[in-house]
Amino acid sequence: MITCIEDLRILAQRRVPRMFYDYVDCGSWTETTYRANTADLAAIQFRQRIGMSIAGRTTESRILGNAVSMPLALAPTGLTGMQCADGEILAARAAERFGVPFTLSTVSICSIEDVAAHTEKPFWFQLYVMRDRGFIERLIARAKAANCSALVLTLDLQIQGQRHKDLKNGLSTPPKPTLRNLIDLATKPRWCLGMLQTKRRSFGNIVGHVSGVSDVSSLADWVSQQFDPTLTWDDVRWIRKLWGGKLIVKGVMDVEDARLAVQNGADAIVVSNHGGRQLDGAPSSIAMLPAIAEAVGQRTEILFDSGIRSGQDVLKALALGARGVLIGRAFLYGLGAMGEAGVTRCLEILHRELDLTMGLCGLTTVDAADPTILMNGGVAKDDRHTPSATKDRDARPSHRPVPVA
Repeated sequence: MITCIEDLRILAQRRVPRMFYDYVDCGSWTETTYRANTADLAAIQFRQRIGMSIAGRTTESRILGNAVSMPLALAPTGLTGMQCADGEILAARAAERFGVPFTLSTVSICSIEDVAAHTEKPFWFQLYVMRDRGFIERLIARAKAANCSALVLTLDLQIQGQRHKDLKNGLSTPPKPTLRNLIDLATKPRWCLGMLQTKRRSFGNIVGHVSGVSDVSSLADWVSQQFDPTLTWDDVRWIRKLWGGKLIVKGVMDVEDARLAVQNGADAIVVSNHGGRQLDGAPSSIAMLPAIAEAVGQRTEILFDSGIRSGQDVLKALALGARGVLIGRAFLYGLGAMGEAGVTRCLEILHRELDLTMGLCGLTTVDAADPTILMNGGVAKDDRHTPSATKDRDARPSHRPVPVA
């Protein structure tokens, strides 16, 4: 019986080839920041309340002006179609039915056009900025043609953090036919059958859309050379003008960067350390959320990413200033475990946990979450008297910031 996200993770580990499971379930270098994302969320305690009516609870909210069944979106995740055949299409359909946004990655297996053809409502598109600006212009034009409702501009991957598991596994799409990989694939018949039945096995947004890139080997060379270390806020303004629609800036982990994102046209920002996959040794995302929300929460919409594994984590992030959260690994575990049904199960689990926790904290609307539902306003008890914790506590908002549309 699947009762929590951990159950989905265990099942995904059994069913997904090692290199693709490890691609999801790893961080950079020592994985210190990866672990801190979940540990710091777990350390935050709720205030249990009694003697108040909690009938008629609702998790409904709005993100970027659009109604959602709960304040959550599926994050952009690379190689989603390698967790399960046609993974991006399946995840997008599950999100659409549940009433939450889906975000397609630049380095997805299914293309923008594929996902648009299999869904009815607009989805978000995530953009990595490559050196080939002509490709970026064409990619943005394709997202506009597909009626994508928001562009998620990821700024924390100008260079790629080193992930030891990916190097040791020889990560490639599709897997290289080495003896180790063949033995592993032999134990994953469900995954192999799905891949045999689909034509989508490479980067759909790139192959066929870039001169000189026609197969996996040429693609790998192109991608490795394309992440742009010269990316600056000037490029953000250029993209803002080129896109013209709602712009979300992802990868914000500093108050000054949050202010710069707002100044350069962000309609929303995502407080995120890329799931602990980039700068190891950086703080957890939840540690930085309150100060960033205090600084810019009245001027832009604050979204939160990295470490969400339960509906309780969702409520903690909302209480500390987020308007909504993004989930990556949680829905990927569901996808790898059970395909489209697994993504739906993931969303059902998070929704139920969120609803029950709201009730036990005395809330009837999810938008009413603020630091008062947390013990000590969300500051871990053991840290209340340390200089850094006192400084962080003082930076926490006294009320939940209300984003300005």
